[in-house]
Formats: sequence, C-alpha cells, structure tokens
Amino acid sequence: MKTNIGVFFGGRSTEHEISVISACQAMAAIDRDRYDVTPVYITKQGRFYTSPELTEVKNYRDVPALLSRCTEVYMRPVYGDYNLYPVKTPFFGSARPVSTLDVAIPVLHGSNGEDGIFEGVLETIGIPYAGCDTLSSANGMDKITMKMILRSEGVPVVPYLWFTDKQWFGRRDELIERIEQELGYPVIVKPANLGSSVGIGRAADRSQLIERIEDAERYSTRIIVEHMVEQLQEINCSVLGDADDYRMSVLEEPIKSGEILSYEDKYMGGSKGAKGMQASEKRIPADLPDDVTKRIQFLAGETFRVLGCHGVSRVDVIVDRADGQIYVNEINTIPGSLSFYLWEATGLKFADLMDTLVKLALKRKREAGQKTVSYDQNIFAMGGGVKGVKGIKK
Repeated sequence: MKTNIGVFFGGRSTEHEISVISACQAMAAIDRDRYDVTPVYITKQGRFYTSPELTEVKNYRDVPALLSRCTEVYMRPVYGDYNLYPVKTPFFGSARPVSTLDVAIPVLHGSNGEDGIFEGVLETIGIPYAGCDTLSSANGMDKITMKMILRSEGVPVVPYLWFTDKQWFGRRDELIERIEQELGYPVIVKPANLGSSVGIGRAADRSQLIERIEDAERYSTRIIVEHMVEQLQEINCSVLGDADDYRMSVLEEPIKSGEILSYEDKYMGGSKGAKGMQASEKRIPADLPDDVTKRIQFLAGETFRVLGCHGVSRVDVIVDRADGQIYVNEINTIPGSLSFYLWEATGLKFADLMDTLVKLALKRKREAGQKTVSYDQNIFAMGGGVKGVKGIKK
C-alpha cells in the first residue's frame, strides 16, 4: 500500500496564489509509483477542499466553479486522527472519511501557514509532516525575532530598528529621529511577518520613510527598518535536512528590475504567466569566487541550524560590494517552488527532493516518539494532588 501524502496549500495569506503554484509544481513532481497524493486546498476564507482537479494550476482561473466540483473537508483536532472528513454528511448514518493521510507536506507561504500556526495544528493531530516545526516556523517568519536570534549567535545581519504600529502612531517623531541617527538613509522598510516582497519599500528621505512605514503597517502590527546596503548583491542558497544533518545547494543570484527584488521579479518572470520562483530571472550558479561561495553556504547552514529548521528552506543573503561584507537577510522556511530549481542544479531531481521531504517527516516522527511527553501514573488515583489543593493558601 502506497504512502498517502496530503499537500496543503493556498491559505489566508497575501501569498495565496504563489502557494497554489508551488504546490501544483510539487504534486506534479511526486513519484506516483511510490506515493498517492491528496491535495488539500485552503481558501482565502480558511475552508478546506479536496479533489484531483486541485492539482492543475489552469483550473484556478475560475475558483468558484472549481470548488463546486470539489469536496469540502475538515480535520478533527484529535491526536492520531489523520482523516479528512466531509463537511456535508448523509442524512442517516455517519460520514466516512474522504481520505486518510500518512504524511502532510505544507506548501503554504506567508501568514497563517508559514508562521507556525498551521504547523501547530499538525502537531496537535500528531501527523508526520515535512518542514519547520511551530517554533522554527514562527522565528523564521518574523524578521525581527529571526534577526535577534541570528545576531545573538554571531550570524551577521544588517543594523536595524523595529517598533509596533501603535508605537508609530504614538511616538512617530521619536522613532524617525532614532532611524535617522542610528541607521541613516537610505533604509528598507518591511512588515515583520510577510514574504514575497509584499509591503517592502526603500526610503531615501523622511517623506519616503513615512510613506513606506504607513504602507508596511497595513500588513503587520510590527515594522522593521533596516540600513540599506546600496552596492548590494543578492544571493540565495537552499538548505535541506534537519538542524543536525543538512546540506546546502548551489547559489543563485536573482536579477531584479529595480532597487528591490519585487513580487513581479520573483514570480511573474517579466510575463503574465506566473510559474513560481523558477520563472524569475537568475544566475545559477551565481558567479562568485570560491571563498565567497563557501562563506555564503556556511552562513546559510548556520541560519538553518541556529533556528532549528527542518525540511527545505531558502536563505537569502546580501553581499556588500563596497567592502565584501556578507549579511543574512532572511530565511524562507517554505520557499517558493520549494527551491527545486536550486536542487536540480545541485544534482537532486524534484521527485527525489519530495521523497527526501517525506523521509524527513517520518524520521522526525520516529524520533519524537522516543521522547517522554506524559506520565502513565494517575496521581489522583494514588491519593495525590488533593492534599496539595487543600494546602493552597487563600
């Protein structure tokens, strides 16, 4: 009997469409001689659907019509129940599961999927799943927390300041003064917990700074402002494995159309036909000296290790052409197109990448099963606990 992989994608995120593209690519790559695949599409309203038709990007041109041909499902938050149940049940009798999953692979980009929220659901159910756990997902998604952790572990990051949207409204002049004194212009303004260049902008003066921050706070309650490296070279490296055993891919240099790599640069590839991250213009492998390549791969691996990552991630770094300094910019714990194009350039086929993710999921589940999470003893049946309650001072 083949292992049934549930691929979860879509979601309540500004990166919803990119998730659909990445997931369809991943599902097409899975070896059907070894695995069954159950697509689970999460709508922008947070409802779950399944159907074989969800595996084709072209079917999403008319989403309402597509969903009318799909089955709406849900998962019970019960440990050990890996079933998908139909929302609509028969008038008589109980509903039978639509599908029973063996492994879950989240291909959810951005908020409510890549930030640990969905991973917490999977951990509650106990199903083996590939990718970062709740903690590493949350830390990797939040640009502020990520930089705090990396900096404390000696991984270089650019100087930055952060604040909340409420602090911005209440202490605007003070924050502007700090930014100008501590960072200087130009700066990059970002929402703390979004990817795909959403809400990100460059500010060269005070008026632009205010405009960029007001745009960023539309997407997040926490804002980060970073010193902008003007003579920058952006380089990406994918990492595959777990925090104790991982390997790095070859490097890529994305080609941007402006000062910042935009959403269109990443996913539209200069055309109307979005094909995911592999459609963007890039140099693979990046044209760099061997020592610089090795340094970037080392920092990518350190980022993956320090954050306790799992599965496949992509680490984006900045090289300052002025002085040669290298900084880790961010990590994508569920990268666009799962960075398959980087692994294919490294010698690992997409089908083998998906097979590796399944094996990593099952390995983590086995290792987790060796840890103690509760005790068999019932202290209440043994007369314990009651005396402790009586002894509490009121």
